[in-house]
Amino acid sequence: MKSVFSIPIRVYYEDTDSGAVVYYANYLKFMERARTEWLRALGFEQDELMRRDGVIFAVRSAKIEFLKPARFNDMLQVTAQVSRRGKASLTFAQEIRRDGLTLCEGEVKVACLDAATFAPQPIPEGIGSKIDKGTAAWT
Repeated sequence: MKSVFSIPIRVYYEDTDSGAVVYYANYLKFMERARTEWLRALGFEQDELMRRDGVIFAVRSAKIEFLKPARFNDMLQVTAQVSRRGKASLTFAQEIRRDGLTLCEGEVKVACLDAATFAPQPIPEGIGSKIDKGTAAWT
């Protein structure tokens, strides 16, 4: 669970406020995209998990620190790294960087839920084993 997954994200005009700085809520969207692509890279699509396994992943908590602004047209790297795995949850350490400079750090906890009842559900074994293995290509 020490491997770091990363995706590039370009800042578009729609991502910014009137000062051409990324609007604070959009950092959370960028982090969501990285977690979704991380899951996809492991071989899982969220809609398939809901249909096939009857589970969804939902954000339970998020802590975020804004260190430096991202601006219109910046090319960012957004990371996702599992820092802790519980029976029915994953905690991610996430960063948003530009040219190696950390702009934003976050810790996001997602819960595995039953898709029908929204009750906590253990992470299915097939998903958990792939998470535990990770991939050396992401480091």
